[in-house]
Amino acid sequence: MRIQNVADDAFRRYGKVLEGYDFTELLKEMKHTPVPEDVTYVPSVEEMEALPVAKELQNKGYGGLPIEIGYCNGHNKKLNGLEYHRSSEINVAVTDLVLLIGHQQDVEKDFTYDTSKVEAFLVPAGTAIEVYATTLHYAPCHVNESGFQCVVVLPKGTNTELTFEKAAEGEDKLLTAKNKWLIGHEEAAIEGAFNGLKGENVGID
Repeated sequence: MRIQNVADDAFRRYGKVLEGYDFTELLKEMKHTPVPEDVTYVPSVEEMEALPVAKELQNKGYGGLPIEIGYCNGHNKKLNGLEYHRSSEINVAVTDLVLLIGHQQDVEKDFTYDTSKVEAFLVPAGTAIEVYATTLHYAPCHVNESGFQCVVVLPKGTNTELTFEKAAEGEDKLLTAKNKWLIGHEEAAIEGAFNGLKGENVGID
């Protein structure tokens, strides 16, 4: 798969590179987070949310809405699934990483998606990006064998456990957590996911 860069014009349909933030302290805090052989995701880390940049992200990034700051770390080379939210997601790459992404508009009426439409973008270490709400995404892929580390900023409560009954049909069947609609690939066998990704479980070499 051809890997593009988030600085390329092609990324503008999916999101944008963010400028004007000082992530020095946030990147330091990320040094304390584990990098497992698989993938781990923690929605909210109190120490990160107490940093001055958190208030900046809340006000500039989300117009004053309450936010959560967590991380996604690990080792991964495959797509496995695609999720979307009703809000943008801000990512800060602590290491070089690659995002496999697509457009929500390409999801079919039966909630299936053709993985041949996925594109790959390198997010260089130290780069912050906004991933638009209509961009399908999931866990990053690592570039170096030491794994990847990525800060994840979202509206507060996103990706936490559902506290209501969801319908078994329609778009509701994609809900696996609050503000998280997920389409999985059968090869990945993601618990609770609707396996609507059709085609190869694409990845990077």
